[in-house]
Amino acid sequence: MTLKNKKILIIVGGGISAYKSLDLIRLLKKENVDVKTILTKSGREFVTPLSLTTLTKSKTYEDLFDKTIETEIDHISLSRWADLIVVMPTTANFMSKLSIGRAEDLATTVLLASNKDVLLVPAMNVRMWLHKATQTNNKILQDFGYLFIGPEKGEMACGEFGEGKMSSPRQIYIYLKDYFNKKNLVKKRNWKAIVTTGPTREYIDPVRYISNESSGKQGHEIALALNKLGIKTTLITGPSNLVYPKDLTVKKITSADEMLVQVKKSLPVDLAVCAAAVTDFKPAKKNKNKIKKENIDFKSINFVTNVDILEYISKNNKHRPNLVAGFSAETENLSKNSIDKMKKKNCDIIFANDISQKDIGFNSDYNKISVIDKEGNIEIIKKNKKSFIANKIAEILLNKLLINDRNIN
Repeated sequence: MTLKNKKILIIVGGGISAYKSLDLIRLLKKENVDVKTILTKSGREFVTPLSLTTLTKSKTYEDLFDKTIETEIDHISLSRWADLIVVMPTTANFMSKLSIGRAEDLATTVLLASNKDVLLVPAMNVRMWLHKATQTNNKILQDFGYLFIGPEKGEMACGEFGEGKMSSPRQIYIYLKDYFNKKNLVKKRNWKAIVTTGPTREYIDPVRYISNESSGKQGHEIALALNKLGIKTTLITGPSNLVYPKDLTVKKITSADEMLVQVKKSLPVDLAVCAAAVTDFKPAKKNKNKIKKENIDFKSINFVTNVDILEYISKNNKHRPNLVAGFSAETENLSKNSIDKMKKKNCDIIFANDISQKDIGFNSDYNKISVIDKEGNIEIIKKNKKSFIANKIAEILLNKLLINDRNIN
């Protein structure tokens, strides 16, 4: 796999390591990559526009309000032109601007207007990198979906040693090759996925139902992350107040039976992620009319179990996906109960979360996940926004699909 004919926009930030952008451009041009550059005002202190233009054989963009630029290519078109945007070096100040959505110059405006992946390459003093403000911005930017490489540990220009050194042009080059290789493989394989999410409602009568506290946020974010990776994803969701993008296929349901119907219609797929909190049981019969309070006889309401959708998908030999992922919401014995569930349901990987903690899980924007595979390996994704967690889960699932694909072929 080569980078030939890829389009990469490099934003050169202000920092002593800015000169390394020239080395990256040389590596990319050898692969016939089409490179355009934006030189920030502070970046101009370390690299000249002439150097960038000479290497890229393309105009170097600098000013947001430049009549010449706007006649050639406006900032929106520039953000759409690229297959990927690289910011190097990404300083602490630049990270701060991005974390609050500043659009004060050409570089920040292009990034805010972009619909493409953005790779940030941090470089700064070790104390600046470890500062709580920078680490908070780092988490915010990862939550926004920005990609990161580095920083590395090493000796810095200031003479201090530690984490903060910018990744080398060769490391960035290898990262870019791997990034596009994954993109091309996903596109070539034309993988499809279903994600179930949200609660289900099992009605006792027209106004009363049995349900749970699931908001559907985690599954929703996973579907978005998989879709962004190029996996054609269908989200099957129970009742929710979430807003869905136009490029995501969404099937809305109410009950567990309706969810099962949509799952059957959506099979076969390559990947199934069962994040829905399906109500385990339902009334054997729904009352046609509202049950009057004075007429309620609790003994007359009989319950039956719902079909286990995760188990149905995992044990369906005819249309079983190559990879089946389940979710386990537990209040105690998280690892043990989740491993038992994974074995019983015959799924390949399970994501376990502790719903006894009120600040994560159900009805929260945050989560903390234990990733458990069939080999018994456990990886902890620390507490973070559900969108951040979803990106990590999507990457884990994509890597599993790629490994399975290599083993099959």
